[in-house]
Amino acid sequence: MPPAATPPAQPADAPSGWTLVFAAWLVAAASTLGALFFGEVMQLPTCTLCWYQRIFMFPLALILPAGLFPFDRKVVRYALPLAVVGWAIAVFHQLLVVGVIPESIRPCTQGVPCSQTVIEWFGFLTIPLLSIAAFSSLIVLLILAHLRSSK
Repeated sequence: MPPAATPPAQPADAPSGWTLVFAAWLVAAASTLGALFFGEVMQLPTCTLCWYQRIFMFPLALILPAGLFPFDRKVVRYALPLAVVGWAIAVFHQLLVVGVIPESIRPCTQGVPCSQTVIEWFGFLTIPLLSIAAFSSLIVLLILAHLRSSK
C-alpha cells in the first residue's frame, strides 16, 4: 500500500481559517458600527442603495462570529454570497456617484438621491467607496479562510 500523500506544510506564520474569519468579522462589525454611526449619530440621510448595502453587511456581523465558536469552516458558504452581492451593489452605487451610470436608471426614486455625495474625505473617499473596500476585504478574507481551512 503506497504511503498517503502529505499536504504541503503551511508556513508557521500563515493565518489559520479561524483567524481569517475573525478578521472578516472585525471588518463586518466595524462597517456595521460605522453605518449606524453615520445614520443614527451624525443623522446623515440614507439612500436606497445604502440600505441595500446595509441589508447585506449587517447579517455578516452576526453570521461570522456564529461560525467561530466552535470554528465551522462552512460559515464561508453562508457569508460569501452576502459579501459578493453587497459588493456588487456598492460598485453600482459608486459608478452612479461618479457618473458612469446615468441617473435616468433611477434606483432611488424617493428620498435621498443615490448620486448625492454626503461625505467626501481626502477629496475622493465616499461612503460607497468605503463600502466597496469593506466588501472587498470580506471577500478576500473569506476566500482565504476557505482555502486555508479546506486543507
